[in-house]
Amino acid sequence: MEITDYSYIGVGPIFMRDRNGSGGLVPVGEVSSANFSVEEEVKELPDHTAAGGGTRNEVRRVKSVNVKLMLHDLSPANLSMVLYGNTTTLEAGSVTAETVTVALGTLVPLANIAASSVVVTDVTDVTTYTAGTDYEVRGAGLWIPATSTIPPGSVHVAYSHPGQDVIEAFTQAASEYEMLLDGLNEARSGKANVLRAHRIRFGAAASVDWIGDDFAGLEIAGKLLADTTQGAGKSRFYKATIVQ
Repeated sequence: MEITDYSYIGVGPIFMRDRNGSGGLVPVGEVSSANFSVEEEVKELPDHTAAGGGTRNEVRRVKSVNVKLMLHDLSPANLSMVLYGNTTTLEAGSVTAETVTVALGTLVPLANIAASSVVVTDVTDVTTYTAGTDYEVRGAGLWIPATSTIPPGSVHVAYSHPGQDVIEAFTQAASEYEMLLDGLNEARSGKANVLRAHRIRFGAAASVDWIGDDFAGLEIAGKLLADTTQGAGKSRFYKATIVQ
């Protein structure tokens, strides 16, 4: 009798869809691990009919179905998802006279990051200050060295800036997502192994490594919630489909 080998090493992209929106399934990028686990509630009836004890009967109920993912793409969409945030996309453009307050030996943030073609003047636009001497352009804005001739107070800044995405963290309630793993089983010569979870609510990312010596990861955990729209005989949580 031939026994089919169903050993498994899974790879493949994961796609998500916000169930509160109207969009389709979109890729979330690199995911190094995806794990589903089950917690059961067990009710036991001890056996009192004879010495020695034991269990006469038990009932098992699924208490929760948990999911844990490790994401590695810190994209605006992923950050919004794991930080309960909202994203605003700003097109590339220019600013003619942004007013900021400067002081010697400080970093002055600008309204837009990665500024270029920067011109700094006093508020009367009469005096133009010298780049590299009076100020240095940094990613976040302007560094004003202690030797700058710019007097403390307000200045005008004109500059150009690239397109950018702004993620405002913890401004939204947690959304619900549909998840699909378009998987391949490397242990079976790359045969398709597709997993589809109908309804997931994730918790916020426990931590985000904004500085580190290795590639950053976004570890998120959540629960699979029952999807009552699934028909009779269909799982309300998830289904796995594998090629024979």
